[in-house]
Amino acid sequence: MIGLPEQAFYVLSWLAVLKLLQVAVWPALRPLFGRLAYPAAFTVSLLILLPLSFYLGLARLPTWLAVAPLLLVLGAGIARGQYLRAAWEDVLRWDLVFLIFFLFVLELRYFNPYVSHYSEQFMDLAWIASIMNSPVVTPADPWFAGGTLDIYYYLGHWLMAQLGLLAGVPARVVFNLVLPTVFGLSAVNCYLIGHLVLERHRWLPVALLVLVNPEAVSRLVSGDTLVAALDHSRHAIEYNLTEYPFFSAILGDPHALVMGMANQVFLLALLAFAWTRWPDLSNRQRWAAIGLGALSLGTMPGINSWDVLVYGPLVVAFGLLLWWRARAAGDPSANRGLHFGLLVPVLAVVLYLPYLFEVRPGSIHGLLPVFAPSAPAEFLLTHGFFFAVIAVAIAPLVYRQPLLLLVAVPFLGLGYHSAAIAAVLVAYMVLRARRTGRFEDMVLVTGLMIVLAVELVYVREIFDNEYFRTNTMHKLYYIAWLHLGLGCTGLAGRWLSSRPDLFAVRPVIQKIAAVVVIAALLAFPVVFQPDVGRDLLGITFSGGDRTLDGLAYLDHDHPGDAGAIRFLETLPGNDCIVEAVGGDYSYGAPISSFTGRQTVIGKPSHELQWRTNEDGWWWTRIPDVARIYEEPEQTVPLMRKYGCGLLYVGDLEREKYAVNLPGTGLERIFDREGVQIYRIAGAA
Repeated sequence: MIGLPEQAFYVLSWLAVLKLLQVAVWPALRPLFGRLAYPAAFTVSLLILLPLSFYLGLARLPTWLAVAPLLLVLGAGIARGQYLRAAWEDVLRWDLVFLIFFLFVLELRYFNPYVSHYSEQFMDLAWIASIMNSPVVTPADPWFAGGTLDIYYYLGHWLMAQLGLLAGVPARVVFNLVLPTVFGLSAVNCYLIGHLVLERHRWLPVALLVLVNPEAVSRLVSGDTLVAALDHSRHAIEYNLTEYPFFSAILGDPHALVMGMANQVFLLALLAFAWTRWPDLSNRQRWAAIGLGALSLGTMPGINSWDVLVYGPLVVAFGLLLWWRARAAGDPSANRGLHFGLLVPVLAVVLYLPYLFEVRPGSIHGLLPVFAPSAPAEFLLTHGFFFAVIAVAIAPLVYRQPLLLLVAVPFLGLGYHSAAIAAVLVAYMVLRARRTGRFEDMVLVTGLMIVLAVELVYVREIFDNEYFRTNTMHKLYYIAWLHLGLGCTGLAGRWLSSRPDLFAVRPVIQKIAAVVVIAALLAFPVVFQPDVGRDLLGITFSGGDRTLDGLAYLDHDHPGDAGAIRFLETLPGNDCIVEAVGGDYSYGAPISSFTGRQTVIGKPSHELQWRTNEDGWWWTRIPDVARIYEEPEQTVPLMRKYGCGLLYVGDLEREKYAVNLPGTGLERIFDREGVQIYRIAGAA
């Protein structure tokens, strides 16, 4: 277990790297964003680091060289006097917003740090560790010897691994720093949107990160524990999954779905900036906005490919709206809006062409109509709070134009009752957005259209049972939550701003209230100490709490594995290691998962979803692992076949196989706490 002083050093080192990167690009953003350049630099700096390190990895060069251009820019800025005292005025608020949410989620991780098998945590640590072991493109797949991660989106893991390498933080701690960073960046970007669309109450968009749905409230009132209520709330729609940011923070899985959130909100902030400032921007500033849009959109396929399904068309539509509005106003440069809508996607594709050429998802089998839509009650328990705000906003329009309610009729006739609700809301919000031209109304339209689409069609994958659209809903509803949350908090902020007399509060009271809210937020993890293992798995992970070491519990629960993993971390090289085939969503394949070393086959069902079984690997790799352990004459030849120089024998291997190893050809290099590690003789 890593000691607390070391953990504190790792956190400070991580934050120092983030701040160095942000400050380096800050001056370059001032010509476009002005006083908002400082918050924009939080995310832009990482969007720059990502392709720089990616192409260095592609060229098999040290990825730490990615910071060299940023350091040169920083040095040039210092020489030009771009960091004088006047530049730092009024920027502390942005650092506070970042740190408040960083610390909030860091505390949650501190009290709930273990890498659990409840979700995809084994996978996410495995990928981060694999990339940190060997930061090359394409990274090795730790669960498939000889395979690479060209079967899935991994750039979010790549970015966090690069930060870990730069900060000198081990993967087991990086695992618990990812979500605090994502939430800190997302909070800054939400606050940035508040500054762009609201005159007062600009903090309100940040609230979407801590909102819950009606089902969670219902469960809490009925007596569920916090974690159980939140878990049930994401299953409000039967046989489906509807995660949202606050639950993600509690669960603690740095999965691609969540890692993409900060960039999503940044792109929305960029669109809000363009929508509110476009007519006043110079040609150079507009080209800069196009470049940043391409940088943001271009990362989406590699961080979480589902995001680009929404944001690609959204950027095109947004460009058309910019063009239409400018043309209606007689702006001679109206075509610049078309440039935004057309060039951003094109440049985004060009930016990561090597990635796009290499990726080959194996589980997508087309787009099909939904045959079992959501029940209306479940639908409202998922989106009800947002729908209530929207209903208040469109109520005057419903009164004036009731015939629009007829859009529900076709959906009701076909039995799509929840889609009927969404269709009515879409129709009236489109009408409202056309009349107001406000960004928050526009983003509500996109959120509602996502919800409507998920009620009508789904992406077919390997699930052909009652869970047929689970993944589609899981991925797209997360995007919808961000849009609906930003739109509804924007509506609330504008409504509050228009009634200053009702909410007139002395400045000193406002400051006291802000301190109380922040203190309550930071006290929440300490008071409740949510325990996912206990509340959802019925497992107490001994010794694994009050730490940022995601593997600390192994010293108590799996001491043999803990010692062996520490040994492997000191072993030179990155040899493939044979271990027992692991069960999905269980304590299986821990060695490859926790060290990032490749094994013959780690979690077969995951690999089947990614790779399919067209070449028959399922029928060879799984039995070959059994033969390695049970047929002594085949042990070394099969190890060589898969390029594995190491063999692991622990509790899981003895439970699953009748272990019978050869007397020659292997040398024992580790033997402690019931675990042995062997190496092929002569393979130093």
